[in-house]
Amino acid sequence: MKKIIIAIDGFSSCGKSTMAKDLAREIGYIYIDSGAMYRAVTLYCMENGLFDAENRIREEELKEQMNHIQIAFRLGEKGRPRTLLNGKDVEEQIRTMEVSSRVSPVAALGFVRTAMVRLQQEMGKDKGIVMDGRDIGTAVFPEAELKIFVTASAEIRAQRRYEELLAKGEKASFEEILHNVEERDRIDQSRAVSPLRKADDALLLDNSHMTIAEQKEWLLTQYQNAVNHA
Repeated sequence: MKKIIIAIDGFSSCGKSTMAKDLAREIGYIYIDSGAMYRAVTLYCMENGLFDAENRIREEELKEQMNHIQIAFRLGEKGRPRTLLNGKDVEEQIRTMEVSSRVSPVAALGFVRTAMVRLQQEMGKDKGIVMDGRDIGTAVFPEAELKIFVTASAEIRAQRRYEELLAKGEKASFEEILHNVEERDRIDQSRAVSPLRKADDALLLDNSHMTIAEQKEWLLTQYQNAVNHA
């Protein structure tokens, strides 16, 4: 069967990564979490003093250090991907609220996006991948055979994130998370380089009131349709 590229874009906390991972596992494709790559760069900035006292990024210093940032993925338990930053597993660290609150300004930097897009395109050159993010169908793989744009209300997305953090035993404030979700939406949609938007040929999926099983069935149907027409 011919391999294709599946690009899943959408707003933060829509469950893109979960659905992309499950779809990749179901059809035997490689899953690449582009958001984790930007989170890893953000973590690097935090660990290397690249945020000033006002929480602004020291852009020139980061630009000089981009070549020192190596990001890779490996499969962990149950075949789930783990994010590596310069050889160190940082999967848990990059999922914290502290990273979430800082990632959008980092991801908005043109030189960061250029470096990450180049790496993502290299990862997908042989096709047979599912990649999720903000600009996969518009900037990274505009030629992808299947593009999906995921959305849900900000309140529902904040509630999902809130429950996810509580399940991990982390302290969480729904109001803080909702503010973070809305602020990330604003930054993602208004940035100068590759802003978040639905590609003209992307299929819209509003999963506000869908179960995981319903999403899975819908995704598999779209995959079969795309492969049959590739």
